[in-house]
Amino acid sequence: MKDQIMTNKQQIELVMTAFVKAGDNSDINLLDVVLHEDFRVTSNRFMGTSGVTVIDKKQYIANVRKGVFGGIPRKMKIESINYCESIANVTLRLESAENHFVSYNSLFLDFDNRWKLIHNLAVVNAK
Repeated sequence: MKDQIMTNKQQIELVMTAFVKAGDNSDINLLDVVLHEDFRVTSNRFMGTSGVTVIDKKQYIANVRKGVFGGIPRKMKIESINYCESIANVTLRLESAENHFVSYNSLFLDFDNRWKLIHNLAVVNAK
């Protein structure tokens, strides 16, 4: 019975993998499950702009739906997972045919006892 229970680290890995794959596959329903209602993406010099760009969950999902974000498979490497009780931080490195990404992610254990992604701090560079 104990073997069937996922550890916090396994649950966090599952959420981060789901987040990346949902973006790659433009899976709006899966994104809605893994992203907290107050989810934000923050990026400095996003897509060639100057300054900081902040995108909320609603806009992020709309951009995925319209094909502005996602739809391109990426290789994902989890560089680190740190967690304490109900909060976690995950560092990812991603690579697509077009871009390299470094992604710092904050999660927390929600009221339903599921890990949810609340913040994504990303740097995206063209290859």
